[in-house]
Amino acid sequence: MSYSIGVIGTGYVGLVTGTCLAETGNTVHCIDIDPKKIDMLRQGILPIYEPGLQHYLERNVREQRLRFSLDLAEAVRSCTLLMLCLPTPPGEDGSADLQYVLAAARTIGELLNTLDITEPRIIINKSTVPVGTCELVRNILREVAPTRDHHVVSNPEFLREGFAVEDFMKPDRVVVGTSSPYAEEIMRDLYEPFVRSGNPIYVFDEKSAEVTKYAANSFLATKISFMNDLSAYCEAVGADVEKIRIGIGADDRIGKRFLFAGIGYGGSCFPKDVKAIVYAARQAGTPLEILEAVGRVNKQQVDRFVERLRLRFDGILEGRVLALWGLAFKPNTDDVRDAPAFAIIDAVLAQGATVKAYDPEARETTKRVYADRISYATSPYDACDGADALIIATEWNEFRKPDWTKLKGLLVRPLVFDGRNIFDVDDMLAEGIEYHSIGRGSAVPDTSDPDV
Repeated sequence: MSYSIGVIGTGYVGLVTGTCLAETGNTVHCIDIDPKKIDMLRQGILPIYEPGLQHYLERNVREQRLRFSLDLAEAVRSCTLLMLCLPTPPGEDGSADLQYVLAAARTIGELLNTLDITEPRIIINKSTVPVGTCELVRNILREVAPTRDHHVVSNPEFLREGFAVEDFMKPDRVVVGTSSPYAEEIMRDLYEPFVRSGNPIYVFDEKSAEVTKYAANSFLATKISFMNDLSAYCEAVGADVEKIRIGIGADDRIGKRFLFAGIGYGGSCFPKDVKAIVYAARQAGTPLEILEAVGRVNKQQVDRFVERLRLRFDGILEGRVLALWGLAFKPNTDDVRDAPAFAIIDAVLAQGATVKAYDPEARETTKRVYADRISYATSPYDACDGADALIIATEWNEFRKPDWTKLKGLLVRPLVFDGRNIFDVDDMLAEGIEYHSIGRGSAVPDTSDPDV
C-alpha cells in the first residue's frame, strides 16, 4: 500500500529519501525551516547537485506526490510516517550534536497532543545518530505525549553522494531497527518495492541498527586510510601503491573498492562519523584505537602532500600561483564539507600562495567559504594559465584526458601534483610532464627546470 510520509529536513538525505519514496507512489511532505529553500524546491530548483535527482523531483512534483512546506504541523497531522533527516554536526570533541533531532522529536510530541491525533505515528531516525538516540527520542515522546500511540524506528541511510538516487532505488540492503511488530510490518511494506531483486531487509534492535551505520562508514574510512598510510611506505621503498591495490583487491575477502590511495576522505559522512563513534566509544570506556588512528592518518595525508609541494619549491610557496582542479570532496557532487581540496587551499594560502581553482559543480559552494580569497576559473585550462604548478584534488572524469600540449603552453613549468593518481607515471614522463602522485615514483623528465 502507499503511505503519507513526512520528511523533516531537506538536505542530501531528506531530498533523496523523499523524492525516491514519492517515486513508488507514496505521498511525501518534505518539511524545512528555510523559506528560501522551500521556495526553490517548489519551483523545481534543487539546492544541491545530485545526478538523476532532478528528473525524479520534477515528475513527482508534477504528479502531486511530492510537496514542499514549512508546515510541520500539517505533516504530523496527515502523515503516518515521520522521517527525521536532520543534521548531526560534530562538536569540538567529536560528539554528534543531536539538538536538531531531539528538538524535532519534542515538537512532534507537542503537535501530537495539540492536534489530538489518536492514530499511530511512526517516527523514523534516518539521521546518522549515536547509539541510544532512538531511546532518547522515545523518552521525549513519552514525556510530551504520553497518551499518544507512537513507535520509534532506526532506519540508517547508506547513500553515496553522486550515486544517492541509484543507491536508494536499488539498495544492497535495508536496515531497520525496531522492537515494534507494527512498525516492522509497515517498514517492510514501505521498502518492498526497492528490494524486488532479492536484496535483504534486515530488522535489528534499535541500538544495533544505529551502530551498523557508524560501523559501515568507519570501516570504509579505515580501508582508505590504510592505503594512504601504506602509500608513504611505498614511496620510501620504491613500490607502486597502484599495483599493490590491484594485487590485494583481487582477494574477495578484501575487495576492490575503497583501496585507492589519495589525499584522504572528506564529505559529510566519513569525517563526522569516525569522530562520533570514536567519541562514543571513549565515553563507553572501550576506545576504538584503530579508528583513532584512521582519523590521524587522514589528516596527515593532506599535510604530507602539501609538504611535498612546498619542498619542490625549495620550501617557499609565497608568490607562487597554483592551479587547483577539483573542489568537491568527490566527483559528481557539489558538496565541499571537509573536502581535502579545502585543506590544501588553507595550507598554501597560509604560506602566501595564490590559488586559481576549477570544479564543474562546486564553484558556488566554495565561494560561500572562500569568497574572493581564491580565484575561480571557467575551465581547467583557464585555471592553469600562468600557474607555477597544477594540483589535482578531485578525480572528475573531465580531468582524465587533458590536452597536455596545451597545458604545457599555459603552465609556467610542466609540473603536476596529482592527489588522486589519475594518470600513469610513464605516460607523464613521455609527455614531458614533471609528475608527482601518491605512493608511486615521480616522473621527472630531463627537460625539467633544475633551478626551480
